[in-house]
Amino acid sequence: MNQESARLNLLGLTQHQLQSLLAELGEKPFRAKQVMKWLHHRYLDDFQQMTDVSKKLRQYFEDHCVIKEPEVISEKVSIDGTRKWLLKSLSGSAIEMVFIPENDRGTLCVSSQVGCALDCKFCSTGKQGFNSDLIAAEIVGQLRLAQRDLKEVYPDRKRVVTNVVLMGMGEPLLNFDNVIAAVDIMMDDLGYGISKRKVTISTSGVVPGIKQLIETTDASLAISLHAPNDALRNQLVPINKKYPIAELLAACKAYAVNLGDKRTITVEYILLDKVNEQPKHAEQLAELLRGFPCKINLIPFNPFPGSGYRRPGSFAVKAFKERLVSAGYNVTVRTTRGEDIDAACGQLVGAVEDKTRRQAQYKKIAIGTIG
Repeated sequence: MNQESARLNLLGLTQHQLQSLLAELGEKPFRAKQVMKWLHHRYLDDFQQMTDVSKKLRQYFEDHCVIKEPEVISEKVSIDGTRKWLLKSLSGSAIEMVFIPENDRGTLCVSSQVGCALDCKFCSTGKQGFNSDLIAAEIVGQLRLAQRDLKEVYPDRKRVVTNVVLMGMGEPLLNFDNVIAAVDIMMDDLGYGISKRKVTISTSGVVPGIKQLIETTDASLAISLHAPNDALRNQLVPINKKYPIAELLAACKAYAVNLGDKRTITVEYILLDKVNEQPKHAEQLAELLRGFPCKINLIPFNPFPGSGYRRPGSFAVKAFKERLVSAGYNVTVRTTRGEDIDAACGQLVGAVEDKTRRQAQYKKIAIGTIG
């Protein structure tokens, strides 16, 4: 481990954590607010520029801390305005981040791990296996980098990134502590001030992690369901064998109480031709979710080489949606964005330098990490 990597990366400290550190150094609590503003509002990368902080504290930071984001390897821009960054994590491996601009908002999709251990059958990220967790500073650093750099692209927007979704590479709830710290900073007014309604943690179904969320955050939650019954979900989302649908929905209902009456959980459902988009599947899904306040986001599959799956036709997508709407559900169909730069959902592969395949032993350990 080199000297820089051994230093504390201040970008990953929550306001409470920063206050605790400064208290140990004999500093007053208000110093944490000053430092947070330098880090997340002014995008400072030089401790000596903290003009309202004592020389002694600046020197401590210089000697023991760093301000370091993931490094940009490349950036691609789609014909529809979607942007994809290939980033170098602090471990040296590659991750990806995607920004999707719309008229009234800008959504940033960030990664929480290098690769993924869960091996969902329709996801290209899962094909590369798991490499490592990202620390909180690397997760927050993605937002910091995008928010700062995109201001030059969209100078007329007061806030360029309005929504953050942890739907990039990795399973967020298998990197729980780092994800929660990052989400805390994203929602903190001294961080990025993004509404709890607009920061979304997406999980493939790590039930113990969902239960832990109740005690730690009130960010929005999305679950990657993708099948209306256990038999089919076992094939598509292997973690279902450990945490079947009934357990998953029970945990989600408990978390929904935490959100209040006006907020709901999002159910993500990828549509795979001749696999899970038949009329019977729509009927099963409608029955499965009855009494569970949610909104359903249908995602037509984005093909990638070797997947073995196809995207259903527009008629099948429309018919599936209409069956759910007629059953009383709030349903949206995600518009495919950034396909020409491999930025669409399920295509976040990236040129990960370490191509080590997921090991079965790690998979068992990872799935049992929380709880």
